[in-house]
Amino acid sequence: MPLSEENMLHIDQNTSLYPAIQAWMIYLQDQNKSIYTVKAFEGDLRLLTEFLPANKSIGLVTTSDLQHFLSWIENGRGKNIPCSPKSLSRRITTIKSFFNWLFSNGRIPTDPAEKILQKSVISPLPEVLTDDEQILALAAAAEMLEQDKPDTRPYTLFKLLLETGIKKSECLNIKLQHIDESDPAHPFLFVRYPEAKDRNKERKIPISSAWLPYYKQYLEQYKPEDTVFPWSPRRLEYILEDISKAAKLEKHISFSMCRWTCALNDFRKNVDRDVIRQRLGISKIQWREIHMKLSQLEKEVTKII
Repeated sequence: MPLSEENMLHIDQNTSLYPAIQAWMIYLQDQNKSIYTVKAFEGDLRLLTEFLPANKSIGLVTTSDLQHFLSWIENGRGKNIPCSPKSLSRRITTIKSFFNWLFSNGRIPTDPAEKILQKSVISPLPEVLTDDEQILALAAAAEMLEQDKPDTRPYTLFKLLLETGIKKSECLNIKLQHIDESDPAHPFLFVRYPEAKDRNKERKIPISSAWLPYYKQYLEQYKPEDTVFPWSPRRLEYILEDISKAAKLEKHISFSMCRWTCALNDFRKNVDRDVIRQRLGISKIQWREIHMKLSQLEKEVTKII
């Protein structure tokens, strides 16, 4: 019997909140959830135990109880402690997930959180590079190949980010064997993760054959032995910043900006939306907000053009 099932044997509608919460924490750990996610959920539910009577059983928690709890949270918990919209949204997610878990496993007769409305928080639109800015930045990076002391890193790094949309952490983890040149006309990048809990984010991303000659020049100049970009995150950020300055851009090129620019480029070309989602390595739930932002960004870019 899995630990998560065994752990629930003593939980029923008469169980008080604290032991039920502890059982859920063990369940989340069994599911290989991030330690930060588990701690955040535990902190949210600890607030619920502060608000409700200590001996309140899980079967007696009502929708009204949870609505009053969220109002208490939103209004500073009586201590003038402000709750940001993002934190409130996560806390709603926490209580909905917790009570749904109890209900789905037959531990409570009804789900008191089912009718609680989720308050989604959409962060500000990210900054992207326009078509002209991409051309200027690529040209500036290419010029660095022709300097008295040529540097192949800026162009190799920047063009790869624009083509793949990978995150900074993913870029830092690229090994030499992750770039497959077996078919020079259709090379691709394997995005790999060292930990089992992140394996669902692994993916295969096509890269252009036009990038390969610059990559080979880069390998010849720097001769990396294992990791493709064996520099610190800060060093790679400086390289992108150097491109911004050389191109005389007001924007500061970053990994995030390249990721969003790549996604927007595909979005504007009407690439299949699920292909974009998979290339970014995000879930269908995460895609909802990303899709909304890309739609807004497309309108903004169209205005500029």
